Amino acid sequence: MDFSDIFEVVFEDNHLIVVNKKSGILVQGDETGDKALPDYIKDYLRVKYNKQGNIFAGVVHRLDRPVSGLVVVAKTSKALERMNEIFRERKVEKVYWAIVGNKPPELSGKLVHWMKKDGKINVSRTYESQIKDSLRAELEYQMIGKAGNMYLLEVNPHTGRHHQIRSQLSSMGCPIKGDVKYGFPEKNSDHSICLHARRLKFIHPVKKEPIELIAELPGSGAWGKFKMFE
Repeated sequence: MDFSDIFEVVFEDNHLIVVNKKSGILVQGDETGDKALPDYIKDYLRVKYNKQGNIFAGVVHRLDRPVSGLVVVAKTSKALERMNEIFRERKVEKVYWAIVGNKPPELSGKLVHWMKKDGKINVSRTYESQIKDSLRAELEYQMIGKAGNMYLLEVNPHTGRHHQIRSQLSSMGCPIKGDVKYGFPEKNSDHSICLHARRLKFIHPVKKEPIELIAELPGSGAWGKFKMFE
């Protein structure tokens, strides 16, 4: 089986495997019943190590299906528990890259909203002030590139809300390319959106060593215009 159409391994040891997920791959199973990333990773480990029986692959955090980039998967229950704590306590630095079709009002800035998820249509809405059942969302962004009529933003989310980057950038007037759910006028041909989990930095849950990982940009679509910024 060729796993390169599904993910690329960025880091692996006895405790963790971190992959650069392709867009279109589910991170966690849903009502579609499509095969999810942990099952592909189990297949990969089974083949690589010629392993029999059960294989543990615990997803630490989620990426939306149309988003590409870094996903951390624990290979043991101990590592999963410790990585969950690291993410819960926000002891991880996350950096995303996004391509948008409108120039942001400022070259860099901070966005603070209150967000509320509408589970019926799987959309999160942003509000300028707190409403019932809403959660505070905060991110910082910086414009780092331009190609034609498209702009490359580096985004540092400080909270982890559902569809946070997608919704907050849209609220700024900069919906992500291909993200029709949040206001971009047309889909990408491959049904991806141009949001990529670019960098992760954290302390290894077992070895206690600093880990910094970078995921190469997708090779197709609008991303090709921004390869010079890698």
